[in-house]
Amino acid sequence: MATANAYTTSFKALVLNASYEPLRIISWQKALLMWFQDKVEILEYHTAFARSVNDAFKLPSVLRLKTYIRPRKIDGVRFCRENVYIRDNYTCQYCAEKLPYKELTIDHVVPASHGGPKTWTNMVTACRKCNQTKANRTPEKAKMPLLRPAKAPAWLPIIEYDTIAGGAPSSWVDYLRFKTN
Repeated sequence: MATANAYTTSFKALVLNASYEPLRIISWQKALLMWFQDKVEILEYHTAFARSVNDAFKLPSVLRLKTYIRPRKIDGVRFCRENVYIRDNYTCQYCAEKLPYKELTIDHVVPASHGGPKTWTNMVTACRKCNQTKANRTPEKAKMPLLRPAKAPAWLPIIEYDTIAGGAPSSWVDYLRFKTN
């Protein structure tokens, strides 16, 4: 029996609409919060538990919203740290080392101090060492070329989840529209 703690980052939850359509992937903490707020019903669980002083809660793996929400039109993949890591396959874009989530950073290709924006085309995954070595310079000035140019992805992370971070949990398979390897 596994227990959730500060080092537990791999326990994610798949959120389904009331109609059982996959909507997004969230942390186990957010999943428990939604359950405590009575916004979801839990359909599947991980084998791990989160413990408080008085209780233990099995970590949710698949949640279904109690009320249907209209999915918003997707103009592109939401820009956030985790989606940049997914786009870059958890791999430093300078040294090509694949690392766990906790050991990665986000690097501005053109530093923010030089007017570099927080966009898909200017942010890449980097290990701490490469990020510090590159410092406040462009890849050209630092003589650290990117493995590939940074660009906005055309996919949704939920669809590609079977190719990253060890694959989708088996409890998700019946709810997703892709075939796992």
